[in-house]
Amino acid sequence: MKICPQALAALLLLCAGTSSAAPLKLVTGDQYPPFTGQALPNGGMLTELVLLALHEANHQPQLAWLPWKRGYQATLKGQFDATFPYLPSAEREAEFLYSAALYETTQKVFSRSDQPLEPDQLSDKRLCLPLGWQPPKPLLPLLQSGRLQRHEPQDLSTCARLIALGRDDFFVADDLLGQRAIRQAGLGVDALRESRATLARNSLHLIVPRNRPGARELIAQFDAALRRLRDNGTYARILRSHREHALNAH
Repeated sequence: MKICPQALAALLLLCAGTSSAAPLKLVTGDQYPPFTGQALPNGGMLTELVLLALHEANHQPQLAWLPWKRGYQATLKGQFDATFPYLPSAEREAEFLYSAALYETTQKVFSRSDQPLEPDQLSDKRLCLPLGWQPPKPLLPLLQSGRLQRHEPQDLSTCARLIALGRDDFFVADDLLGQRAIRQAGLGVDALRESRATLARNSLHLIVPRNRPGARELIAQFDAALRRLRDNGTYARILRSHREHALNAH
């Protein structure tokens, strides 16, 4: 039986279930399309996926939206059971357990079509990196040595506009985020070019504080539910739906 989006949102976001178990408190951040965002269908691709997986694991998820840094720190302090989506890092792995990958990202270089750049041509250029984003690991030596300048506007669509104007040289993003940013900036499809080569590959995860009672059990339950969603085709359907929405967004 097909569930309409409105019914799904009511079921998952409002958590109007019949279970008497205590809600499992989640937090995520806004304006990270297509992955999370209060204005996106069902809260974004990974919001929909995480809530469905937890519901599949017989949990009653309750979602809050907070600024990224605040939500992360609140989860670490035990105010939330889990947060998402986060890239792996040594600092985070010391304090959090990671779920299986929610989504695999392939990071490409986006530059002006008339001045195309590949990952081995970024020295002495200007990187546009939205405020709060982590630089890709391959770029850290260039940033630390001063051979790469960094500009930090509010969002990726601003980066797209600045690059088209020649004020910055490139940004780095998964192809889905990059193409959406170009469209949201109101640019033509040929204004920016995606590199042929890949700069880096990353994965996004649900994370649970290591000191939370039952943390390992929660991760195991979530991962098992995520596998079931992959096996029954739900995972692919969610990604396909949000990809189509992202590429058609203006």
